Order: sequence, then C-alpha cells, then structure tokens
Amino acid sequence: MAIDDSISNTNLETTTGSDQETITDWYGLRPRWRGKLHALAFAVVMPAGLYLLSAVETTGARVAVAVYWASLAGLFGTSATYHLRARSQKSVMWFRRADHSMIFMLIAGTYTPLCLVALPRVWGIPMLVVAWVTALAGVVLKIVNLGERLDDIEPGKSSGLKSGSWLYIVLGWGAVLTLPVLVDNLNGVQLALLGIGGLLYTLGAIAFGLHRPILSPEKFGYHEVWHAMTIAAGACHFVLIATIVS
Repeated sequence: MAIDDSISNTNLETTTGSDQETITDWYGLRPRWRGKLHALAFAVVMPAGLYLLSAVETTGARVAVAVYWASLAGLFGTSATYHLRARSQKSVMWFRRADHSMIFMLIAGTYTPLCLVALPRVWGIPMLVVAWVTALAGVVLKIVNLGERLDDIEPGKSSGLKSGSWLYIVLGWGAVLTLPVLVDNLNGVQLALLGIGGLLYTLGAIAFGLHRPILSPEKFGYHEVWHAMTIAAGACHFVLIATIVS
C-alpha cells in the first residue's frame, strides 16, 4: 500500500464553531483537547524537573532523578507531538509506537529513584534490573509492532492490548511483590502517594480501554480522561520522588 506523508493527501477537514474546533484526518476525529493536556504537562515538567535535579545533593540521587525526569518529560513530549502533529497514516503509526514505548520508559524511570535511593541495595538493584529489562522488552515489542502491521491499523482506533501492552500492568504493579520492603522503607505519606498514583494510572487505563467516559465528543473524550489521569498520577509520583531524594 503506497503511503504519502504529505499533509495534502491526508484528507484534513477542520470544523470550527463558536465553542469548538475538531480536526478530522486519517487518525480520526480529534476532540479539541487531544494532546493539549500533555503539552501543558510537558511545559510544567521541564522546569519542575530541573528544580528537583538542582536540589539533589548526592551523585547517585542526581542520576536517578535525571533518568526519571527524562522519562517523564519524554512521555509528555512524545504524547503531545503524536496527538497534535501526527496526521498521515505513516506518521500516526510511528508516533503511536514511540508514544506507547515511552509508557514503558516512564514506568522504569519511576522505579529508578525508588530503587536507587529509597530501598536497600539488596532489594533495589535487582528490582531495578527487572524493571528496566521488562521495559526494554516492551519497547522492542512496540517497535516491531507484533500483531499490528501498517495496513492493519484502522483510522481512529487504538491498538488495545496488542504488541505487549499487557506488560504495562505487569511492570507497573510488579512493585507489590516487594510490599513488605516498601512498607519498611517508606513513610505513610510516601506509600499513599505511590498507591494513589498507581491507582490513578490504572483507572485511566480502564477508561481508555472502555472508551468511557466521553464528557464531550468535540472537546473532551475518553482519551482526554486518560491523559488527565496520567497527569494526576504523574504528579503524585513526582511529589513522592521529591520526598525520597530530598
């Protein structure tokens, strides 16, 4: 199937009104807020991460924060670019792979300061190795895109749990296997932030999977709910990590 990356061949249609603007292209109907939430989050994360990095004193903690900051900024930046800029079939395919791969990077990136700073090395190092190996395996699955060829992608449809997406859940909640160690090394507030963040990510993923709720088809759909939940969850974990490394 021949593919042209030029915008002129993507059949773009823009509908404007007094209170809405939607874009229809190969990707499908995009509510007005599609991608904008993560663009705003990226703008906040950049200076916030720089401030956190400057406040850390030890080299090990500084490296851990840098990895986490890069993964968080990378996820929001990639997601914003994907949802705001990808228009043709080919660009949607490649940005989707990058977007989904960055979820693995963020999960492993969040594990990094937790394992290197908060937990004893005897637990933290093995846990971190498992997290990154699993994340990289997930990225490989996304890049090779098992079970989803270019011609199989339907306009406006998400890829669901194809190509290793189930690993998000396994990797994200794998920390519960070391719950006694976490309880021994984190205080009550930190445990609450960790749990609430994980729960918000999970609820957002459920909303994404169910394609509900759709608050406004033109402005704020289920995908925007998912993005809002990831921002709230990311905020919880950012505060958690700030308390761990400070």
